[in-house]
Amino acid sequence: MLKLYYAKGTIASASAVALFETGLEFDAINVDFAQNEQRGDAFLALNPKGRVPVLVTDHGLLTETGAILDYIADIAPAANLRPTDPFAAAQLRAAMYYFASTAHVNHAHKVRGTRWVTEEASIKDMQAKVPQTMTESAAYIEQNILTGPFILGDQISMADPYLYTVTTWMPGDGVDMSAFPKIQAFIAAMESRPSVQTAMTQGFFR
Repeated sequence: MLKLYYAKGTIASASAVALFETGLEFDAINVDFAQNEQRGDAFLALNPKGRVPVLVTDHGLLTETGAILDYIADIAPAANLRPTDPFAAAQLRAAMYYFASTAHVNHAHKVRGTRWVTEEASIKDMQAKVPQTMTESAAYIEQNILTGPFILGDQISMADPYLYTVTTWMPGDGVDMSAFPKIQAFIAAMESRPSVQTAMTQGFFR
C-alpha cells in the first residue's frame, strides 16, 4: 500500500487530495514540524531534503509534489487527472512548476525565511514583502492559469489539488481574496468535492 508522509497545512495536502480523488488506498503518516521531526535522523534517512511530501510506493520513494501528482495520475488513469492531449498535459505541468518555483517560494518567505537569510532584520523584510508577492501570484493565477472552474475548465486535474493547497495559504499571507473572483469560484468548486472534504475532515489542512 502507498504511504504518504505529510505535515498539516503544507503542500503535502495536495497529494492527499489527489489520492482521495482517485480512490487509491494509502496510509498517512504525520510528520510533526512543531517537534522538528522533519530534521530527525529517522525522517532524514527517508528523505534527506527534510521536507514533505514523501510518497512510498512499491517501486521506491517519490518526493516533490509535481512528481507525486504526475505519478498518481499515471497509476489511476480512470480518474482522468491528466488529459490525453499533450499540450493540455504540458499546460498542467507548467502551472505546477509555477506553483513550486514562485507561489510556494513567496509563501515560504513568511514561514521559512531562515532557508535564505540569517539576520533578523532580513527575515522581517522578507516577511513584509509576502502580501505583495502572494497577491502578485494570485493575480497571475487569476489571469493566466484558471479557465474555470478548474485549471482546464470543467474537468479536475492533477494540478488542481496543488493550486487549492496554495490558495489555503493566501488569506494568511495578506491576499485580499475578494479581488479574485475566479480563484473564489475555484475554491468553492474544490471544497464541494468529497476528496477535499475528506482531507479537511482528516486534518490535512489543519
